[in-house]
Amino acid sequence: MAHSTPEEPRDAQHAASGRGIGSWLKEVGIIIVVALLLSFLIKTFLFRAFYIPSGSMEETLEINDRIFVNLLVPDVMDLQRGDVVVFEDTKGWLPAQAADDGGENLLREALVFVGLLPDESEQHLVKRVIGLPGDRVTCCDAEGRITVNGEPLDEPYIYPGATPSDIPFDVTVPEGKVWVMGDHRNASADSREHQDSDGGFIDIDDIEGRAGIIAWPLNRISGVDSYEEVFADVPEPAGSGQ
Repeated sequence: MAHSTPEEPRDAQHAASGRGIGSWLKEVGIIIVVALLLSFLIKTFLFRAFYIPSGSMEETLEINDRIFVNLLVPDVMDLQRGDVVVFEDTKGWLPAQAADDGGENLLREALVFVGLLPDESEQHLVKRVIGLPGDRVTCCDAEGRITVNGEPLDEPYIYPGATPSDIPFDVTVPEGKVWVMGDHRNASADSREHQDSDGGFIDIDDIEGRAGIIAWPLNRISGVDSYEEVFADVPEPAGSGQ
């Protein structure tokens, strides 16, 4: 007949404790994987975070703002005049970004990839859409206002004290492209500054999405206004059939 020893209950307790820790670690691991997967899916299909490095969109967007961009625009939801959009710099408007092969940079890229950090890449820009395909955009009328299809714009989002544009232009936006401008017109190298390169137009295919929310800093949390009322009286472009 076997007799238990004092060590057996202690060993059983250690085994149970080990199984408890192992089970807890497994659950934590599953939660982390699921959270990363959900973050990746949201970042891929719904929203993506971006960092604002310059003052070209002041005072709508300030330096160091973190924004969430709606990725459903323009592929699923229509792009509208007045939308603030983030787009990839495929036209070379920005200087080349220096390469960094450091481990810290690789970790940051991984966290950005799954959506846990905002994209601080200098290869994206943020501007406001002023002209859609077919629109004729001109600067300026007798009162110094930009016009779209002959309708003058009163633009309350422009940086205080700035003029609508110090650069004259008269352009018709080609199909598949848009004309974009920064709200801080005197500090924005936008479509006006790049008319010698593809006319200054941005490919709609390069647009990542529409800025929807300022998420950081806390005292700046708010939506990003498209100012639909500014463009409400703009007629459809001639020959659009609408």
